[in-house]
Formats: sequence, C-alpha cells, structure tokens
Amino acid sequence: MQWRTSRPSARCHNGTVTSASIGYAMMLERFAPADAIAHAEYAEQHGFAGTVSTDHFQPWLARHGQAGFLWSVLGALGARTTGELGAGAVAAGGRMHPAAIAQASATIAGLYPGRHWLALGAGEALNEHITGGYWPEAPERIARMFDAIEVIRKLFASGGNGRPVRHHGSHFELESTQLWALQQGSAPATPPRILVATAGPVAAKRAGRAADGILTIGTSHEKAAALVARFDEGLKEAGKPRGDTLRVVRVDLSWAPTDELAMANALAEWPLAGLRFPRSDVRSPGDFEQLARMVRPEDFEGRMLVSSDPDLHRAHLQRFVDLGWTASTSTTQDPISASSSRCSPATCCRR
Repeated sequence: MQWRTSRPSARCHNGTVTSASIGYAMMLERFAPADAIAHAEYAEQHGFAGTVSTDHFQPWLARHGQAGFLWSVLGALGARTTGELGAGAVAAGGRMHPAAIAQASATIAGLYPGRHWLALGAGEALNEHITGGYWPEAPERIARMFDAIEVIRKLFASGGNGRPVRHHGSHFELESTQLWALQQGSAPATPPRILVATAGPVAAKRAGRAADGILTIGTSHEKAAALVARFDEGLKEAGKPRGDTLRVVRVDLSWAPTDELAMANALAEWPLAGLRFPRSDVRSPGDFEQLARMVRPEDFEGRMLVSSDPDLHRAHLQRFVDLGWTASTSTTQDPISASSSRCSPATCCRR
C-alpha cells in the first residue's frame, strides 16, 4: 500500500490553513524493541514524518507477547531516525512518579533537541495496577494527571532557570529539587511540549488551559471535531494563542488486498477496536483475550475502517486533517515483509 507522505495543507474547522504530517505509531506492545525500531526506521525511509509510541507494561492481548520499555526504545530510536519522537500516552502515579517521567522525557529532549514531545494520560489498569495500589475512578485519575503535569512543568522550568522547586499537590509531593537532565553543554535544552491524552470533552478543554496540545486514540470524526473545539475553548479562556500547539489523533484502520483479508486481519490483530465499552479498568491481557472473542465484523462499523480500497483510507485520514489534526501509522504485522496491515495513524495539526 502506498501512502501519500508529503505534508498536505488543510483548512481546519475554524478556517485556519495548516500543515499536516503523517507519522508512524510504533507498537511496543506487539513487537520486540529491535523489530519495532526497524519498522519505525523503515517507515521514515518511506516518507513518514515521525514516530509516537505508548507506555505499556503489558500487551493488550497475550498473543501479542511484547511490552518493551518506552524510554529505552525512544533513546535508541532517536539515533536511527530524524523525525519527531512522541511519548504518549504516559501515565503518572501507578508505576512512575511524575518526577521520574520528567527526567526521562528531558533526557530524550536533551539527546534529540526539538524532536520530542510528551503526552500524559490518565492511565489504564492493564499497566498501572501492577504495583498493588488502589486503582481510582476516572475523575480521580484525571485529577492526578493534571497534578502530574504541574509537577513536570515545574521541573522543566527548573532545568532552565537553575532554581529548585517544590510541589504539594492533590496527588503528588515534590521536595526541593531541580531537573538536571535538560542541561546541554552550558545552556539548557528546550523542554518538551506537554500534551494531554484524552477522549473526553471536559479534559480536552482543561488541556487547552494547562497543556501544549492534545492526543486522542481510536476516535470518530465527530468526536475528534468536538475534542478539538473544546481544546480551543480552553486555549481561548487561558488567553493562549493557537500557535504551535499539537493535535494528535491515532486512527485505527485495517487494509489488505481484499476486504475479506482486511477483516480477517482486524479480527486477528486488533479486535479491541470493536469493543463497545471503556477498557481502562481491565487488568490483564488474558481478560482482553476473552473480551476479544465476542467481537464480530459488524462491531468495527464507525470505530475502525476496514477496507481494501486505499482511496477510502486516504479520505478517512483527510477528514481528520481537515478538522485540524495530523497522522502517524502503526502496524501489528511486520510492515517490511507483510502485504497487509492494521494501521494506527496519528494526526497532528500545527497552527
């Protein structure tokens, strides 16, 4: 399948003309780290603009059998590629304190200036319950996410001004310290931009006030339009310019030479796109395997495009671009040798 990988211009929902890019979403929960890096490198060689990957301790499905450490892989990937290095979604509070996330993110930013951004999410029980702590309800997880953003913002600022910071928030404590990982020779590196990973309109609006961008995963055109509108409302309330904000959406799709094979691949590789309920409280790959058995072909309707027609996929992605987003694509099959794939493009719009 040949994607158009030049940067298309798009007129977003507010009439602004933007530049959009299509990148690659690296599936560390499906491929071993060395293979995932090779796939991302191959994607860049064929025109994809950058790479984004999520932070997983376990794979979604036991059959996928991988869950490499995001930060180690990004460090290695940066040396093999030249495009953006996105970390999202990353959750604070379960496995990692936001101070540790800030240090990891700042290290990538120092190694590869101007290429890295960080997306914070509310977390999934699949990855965050493993330390044995209480798994909070969604409103508390969202509050925890924004508290983590405050901690990380303070630490990023301390790396530039050299002054220690403290934090006594609703969920996190930080004693007097500063971030040293942003130092690059005699001058500090530019801090990474912070995005909020969310599918909810309330968090999207709050992201406009507190973050530099927004990331959402596996959504429809209608929901994507609503999210970016609420994000822009938050920007306006905070008196912040749209400027260089990032809007990233991962869009699940399945392409193959025939519709039948595209559907077979979707059911085999990414049946979770057909689940009709939230999955943030499911705790094990085995449980997801059981849920996946209930998914039928009709469950993908309106949730994941399954088609052998490249023009349908291009039009599908173009609608996101026109709404003010940009795109990255992943695969749960080897993209170098396979002739068909499940893709997860992330679309990001700079203004």
